Amino acid sequence: MYHRPLLPDGIRPPDSFEGTGFVARPLRVTDAEDDFAAVMAARHRLKGAMDPDDPWPDGLTLHQNIVDLGWHEREFTLGHSFAWTVTAPKRIPTLGCCYLYPSDRAGFDAMAFWWVRPEADGIAPALDRAFRAVVAALPLRTAFPGRDLPMADWRAPPP
Repeated sequence: MYHRPLLPDGIRPPDSFEGTGFVARPLRVTDAEDDFAAVMAARHRLKGAMDPDDPWPDGLTLHQNIVDLGWHEREFTLGHSFAWTVTAPKRIPTLGCCYLYPSDRAGFDAMAFWWVRPEADGIAPALDRAFRAVVAALPLRTAFPGRDLPMADWRAPPP
């Protein structure tokens, strides 16, 4: 868990946002089964996507996913980090997720990630635009490691 608010007092990202073919809202423990299915469907593209040294989601169990989603839900409530589930407008199934985490890298306040399951690749451009608009409206210097900056560069020691 992160131990400090990511944003100044009184500032929060939207609880939800949407675009063509999707809606995004806070990720909750009650999403665990749908989220788990989406993670498993996207596991090959997720492994190493947010941390090259992390084997996640290899070996992930539904129970571990429930715990993880509880952490995300609590972090969103506290304002320490933010995770949104991405679904079709009618809600099911889970298509992917968006995350906004604190960064410990000099020059950046936050790091942002998003992913979709392979069957949802068609919404990727709209999700990218909508999520970037949400992030751009916040008073944060935010990086999109693995998208705008190669992960190797993100993880390299500062000069």
